[in-house]
Amino acid sequence: MSSSTIVAIVGRPNVGKSTLFNRLTEQRTAIVDDISGVTRDRLYGECTWNGRYFSVIDTGGYVESPGDIFETEIKKQVLIALDEADVIVFVLDVETGITSLDDQVAKLLRRTDKPVIIVVNKVDNSKRHESVYEFYNLGLGDPMPISSINGSGTGEMLDALVNNLPEAIQEEGQNEIPKFAIVGRPNVGKSSLINTLIGEDRNLVTDIAGTTRDSVDTQYNKYGFDFILTDTAGLRRKDRVHENLEFYSVMRAIRSIESSDVCILMIDAQNGMEAQDMNIFRLAQRNSKGIVIVVNKWDLVEKETNTIKGYTETIHERLAPFVDVPIIFISVLNKQRIHKVLQTAIDVHENRNRRIGTGPLNRMVQEAVEAYHPPAVRGAYIKIKYASQLPSHAPAFAFFTNFPKEIKEPYRRYLENQLRKKYNFTGVPLKLFFRKK
Repeated sequence: MSSSTIVAIVGRPNVGKSTLFNRLTEQRTAIVDDISGVTRDRLYGECTWNGRYFSVIDTGGYVESPGDIFETEIKKQVLIALDEADVIVFVLDVETGITSLDDQVAKLLRRTDKPVIIVVNKVDNSKRHESVYEFYNLGLGDPMPISSINGSGTGEMLDALVNNLPEAIQEEGQNEIPKFAIVGRPNVGKSSLINTLIGEDRNLVTDIAGTTRDSVDTQYNKYGFDFILTDTAGLRRKDRVHENLEFYSVMRAIRSIESSDVCILMIDAQNGMEAQDMNIFRLAQRNSKGIVIVVNKWDLVEKETNTIKGYTETIHERLAPFVDVPIIFISVLNKQRIHKVLQTAIDVHENRNRRIGTGPLNRMVQEAVEAYHPPAVRGAYIKIKYASQLPSHAPAFAFFTNFPKEIKEPYRRYLENQLRKKYNFTGVPLKLFFRKK
């Protein structure tokens, strides 16, 4: 299991950070507009280049408000990026040249020993190439001219970026032991749960140096359980970033999720499933991690207006279409059902490692197809001729068909639901691929 690598894109508003993020991650999740500071989404994506995988954060998504406080907010983001990221990509605008805010960001970056890639954006003609030399004045090395809109120069930039990534660290001796990460927003009870679990009998707990800086991986071995528990809650809170806990917690969540097998997502029963909880959930889902949702402080909820059934249905509405996720209602304070959390996480880990034989899988698929045929395409029948489980770290299935591009989302979901109905994949995202036979 290798530790994750984070690349943070920093810079003042309207220099093209979101456009660059979209190009690197090959997605269109960032809102791109000429209005300064338009990015509001919590932006995280994955990028692969020359065989190296890394996570990309667009810090522009964390600048909360336009106006005078921009400078303060941007400074916070740069400081957090310097703390948490492995490589910093500093984006500048060739049209405006070096501004006072660029100078402030550069002053922060000059203090770090982490790699900083200087990217001068919007260089899309020869005249603008001549203007790039001005950016040597920042004293941060060779500026790289790019145009994030048309992609010119991004290949060279990615080559330089990958050359500056830390060596991939492979953890030895832990591959057989499942790794669980307890994640969630601040103040939902993550620290309390961990302290209650490991504080019952300290003699049976062994500390293991974690791959994530400042985090602690603890081997939990008692009551028949044996796994690595990643504490993302008891991390020292740096005074200089205490006002920006949301961004800080996302940076930490990314690392802990990517290096785990199962994510235990804790939410506060009094607040419900909030936007930040959904961000973490989708992050774990995209990374094909096992997921357990834990609703803490259930003892503080008014039971006359909130039932477990009703509360579960509300969460499912937020999670749709992936609703096959265990939800456990606990009170860490009263030690209610906390060991059920561990047992459920173990069960989800087993589900994630489940292998289906080719014979039984194809019998199930044929029964599903006979019960509900895929809709015809231009008068031609779609035939699914063969299926197999792929040799991946999480459940993924390949379906071979005569018209792979014509399998629409409703039918994909139907096949996934049939897989879940036949085999227990509770808590595990499934990936279905359709290929030409």
